Amino acid sequence: MSFGDPNNPYGQPQGGQQQPGYGYPQQQGQQPGYGYPQAPPVQPYSGYPAGPQEMPGGVKAARVMMWVIAGLQVVGIVLLGLGVAAVSKLKEDPELQTEGFDAFADFSSGVLYALIALAIVYLVASIALALQCGKGGSGARIGIIVYASIGLLLSIYPFFPLSIVHIVLLILIIVFVAKQDGTAWFKRPRH
Repeated sequence: MSFGDPNNPYGQPQGGQQQPGYGYPQQQGQQPGYGYPQAPPVQPYSGYPAGPQEMPGGVKAARVMMWVIAGLQVVGIVLLGLGVAAVSKLKEDPELQTEGFDAFADFSSGVLYALIALAIVYLVASIALALQCGKGGSGARIGIIVYASIGLLLSIYPFFPLSIVHIVLLILIIVFVAKQDGTAWFKRPRH
């Protein structure tokens, strides 16, 4: 072996390239050594963990479901209003002027007015919380979960076939808002 052989690993390097020898530190701009991977570049610390920039699909679905529930509340308020009108029309009927019917009509119209007031409150809560989904905040998340839980209780007790739609929507709202991506959306920093 001669030192002039270009394939000789022990010979002098050919050309004008100087490679660092064994034991000498490498200069910047060369390939990193073996053994440890390079660390990613350091990002400036803003003080807050970065939250999702776009509303997750589950939260979007929960907001749409709250708007659907608001629409169902409007239909319910109209039906309850028609029920009040029917009861008051029957109260004026001279054939039904009995003592028992008057007591029943007064009771049922009072119950219908109370149900209308409850439906209006629930409608306003549904709209307000659907609007709060876009803004976020843990208070909005907790409010949505409480709203859906109370709605579940009110849907289960006077159960009728249309309540199953309401129950399913409310359960899905709770699940979507309580999921990890929903929690991250509501706890994200808002600037």
